[in-house]
Amino acid sequence: AMLLRFYDAESGRITVGGLDVRCADPARLQSLISLVNQDVHLFHDTLRANILLGDPSASDDRLKAVITAARLDDLVAALPNGLETVLGDTGRTLSGGERQRVAVARALLKDAPIIILDEATSAMDPLTERSIQQAVAELERGRTVIVVAHRLRSIADADEMLVIDHGRIVE
Repeated sequence: AMLLRFYDAESGRITVGGLDVRCADPARLQSLISLVNQDVHLFHDTLRANILLGDPSASDDRLKAVITAARLDDLVAALPNGLETVLGDTGRTLSGGERQRVAVARALLKDAPIIILDEATSAMDPLTERSIQQAVAELERGRTVIVVAHRLRSIADADEMLVIDHGRIVE
């Protein structure tokens, strides 16, 4: 939340590329970061439009690639009108795991250098969670991926792990 400047640090500072985020242009900062969290908001629009929020100018080939990477192929095939199926308000017609996979596809499409996964796989079964982790791993090259998770299996392959208790790094 502080990296995206939803809150500012009371002490210390957060930098991106050496620049204190409090001094960065908010629009520029947000263009550098893709956020996927457990509370995914989807709009009353088509599945295609909801994914394309990551990059409205994406080609069909790129869209197909992120759908596959986010493990959404089966969902698209099962929907009555595929990508053109209109989702209910907040995506309530989809399960929690399906909404999270749509958010992952959106983030992958955005192709930002920093990806934040904040409990992004909490509503997924272990097999789907692992497949999403593999998809994200393919895209980690040249990026910073920050994973916030309570389940150890969600961060088992991380390069570095920090344990935070009441706002302090304890391990």
